[in-house]
Amino acid sequence: MLIRTHNAGFDHGSSSDITPQHLYMSRRELLKLGAAGGSALAVGGAWAQAAKSDGTQPMSTVRSTVPGAISMETPTSFQDASTYNNYYEFGLDKSDPARYAHTLQTRPWTVKVEGLVNKPKTFDIEELLKLSAQEERIYRLRCVEGWSMVIPWVGYSLSKLLAQVEPQGSAKYVEFVTLADSKTMPGLRSGVLDWPYTEGLRMDEAMHPLSLLTFGMYGKTLTPQNGAPVRLVLPWKYGFKSAKSIVTIRVVEKQPGTAWNKAARNEYGFYSNVNPDVPHPRWSQATERRIGEGGLFAKRHKTLLFNGYEAQVGQLYAGMDLRKDY
Repeated sequence: MLIRTHNAGFDHGSSSDITPQHLYMSRRELLKLGAAGGSALAVGGAWAQAAKSDGTQPMSTVRSTVPGAISMETPTSFQDASTYNNYYEFGLDKSDPARYAHTLQTRPWTVKVEGLVNKPKTFDIEELLKLSAQEERIYRLRCVEGWSMVIPWVGYSLSKLLAQVEPQGSAKYVEFVTLADSKTMPGLRSGVLDWPYTEGLRMDEAMHPLSLLTFGMYGKTLTPQNGAPVRLVLPWKYGFKSAKSIVTIRVVEKQPGTAWNKAARNEYGFYSNVNPDVPHPRWSQATERRIGEGGLFAKRHKTLLFNGYEAQVGQLYAGMDLRKDY
């Protein structure tokens, strides 16, 4: 199909959709802090107080001004967001990452940026953290299995890192390679994917300001099960595109292979944009259920094109047949 771009908003939900008060900061409190906090916004500390102690560290954040970066939907509880995860390196069950990912060693950690760049460099994680102010953004995360969450992420636009290495004119794609350590990742024995996990973006997708190089969530550093110490978050794409525990970023000319596309080409395309009109071969993508709203019997929400971010990213795909380029 040829896409039509219009000003798509967010699905705000109703009062019956609200998560219990003790599990998150209310929207009213969040807005109050945003008005009072200025450039040294204290939201991160408030989120951190609402979450249990888990070895993560609080982060100082500023409120993002990137258009579309702050959803006004009710955030998912930290408990749900940190215990219901896909991270196959630690197991295939949704509860496996929270159970086993404590073995992940996140220090020392480096990320190598290489390929078609003028200034290739290996960044220490602490250097990456200092590269730009840490912004809080509240993004929806949509999984291809039909569930979604709303999470306050912490990071900055991936484009800020890419600008440091100066991609060359022939660069058309960015490939991401994640950690594959058999000593700390029991899921590697499953052989369900071709390890290490790899992902890729077109250069204009990678440079879009909503593409988030992510170091934290809920005002704290990432938990291991959520992809510590650094991951991607791409709010208009299905969650599996958001590579976790990144160790290499490679700028290339040809479209790179991606983990799920290599495993099941007929089910997982390179673009993996959220599209309710393109069903997965084994289930519909027309609706979704929000984690924290009642499990398998939760109210289902209509899936929005580009996960509700059409106004921000629809122009990237103008003229493309999104049934072919799924």
